[in-house]
Amino acid sequence: MNSSQLHLLMADDDEEDCLMFQEALQEITVTAKFTKVYDGEKLVQWLTQTPDNLPDFLFLDLNMPRKNGHECLEEIKKSPQLQSLFVIIFSTTVDTLNIDKLYEAGANYYIQKPNSFTKLIRIIEQILNLSEEERRIQPLKENFVLSFNG
Repeated sequence: MNSSQLHLLMADDDEEDCLMFQEALQEITVTAKFTKVYDGEKLVQWLTQTPDNLPDFLFLDLNMPRKNGHECLEEIKKSPQLQSLFVIIFSTTVDTLNIDKLYEAGANYYIQKPNSFTKLIRIIEQILNLSEEERRIQPLKENFVLSFNG
């Protein structure tokens, strides 16, 4: 992994999930700047106002007020300035039809929110340890969903 500081952006209206994610980051040996927004409108606004400072990873919840994760993903992938953004859907949804739609819409990975702090740390480490090359392409569909809940 690159030794420079990574920038992670999380869009999730659940403050407790954001706090737990931030605490998990502190357990990982990676230097990361963490930014969070609490709704989809704020996410799109943040991304369009800082096109020269886009995050290395966007962790996107699906169920948010004002603009949901599906709508945000669609806007991101339609924007020439944002379409290369590495988007990880981070949600409790387990509906396979919904997950298939997210894959088709261009999300890079889907993570079912882990049911323990230890699993959260492991899944974040797995994502942050992807090489730059792995972050440039969408994985095969069978590798799209990452989960430690099984």
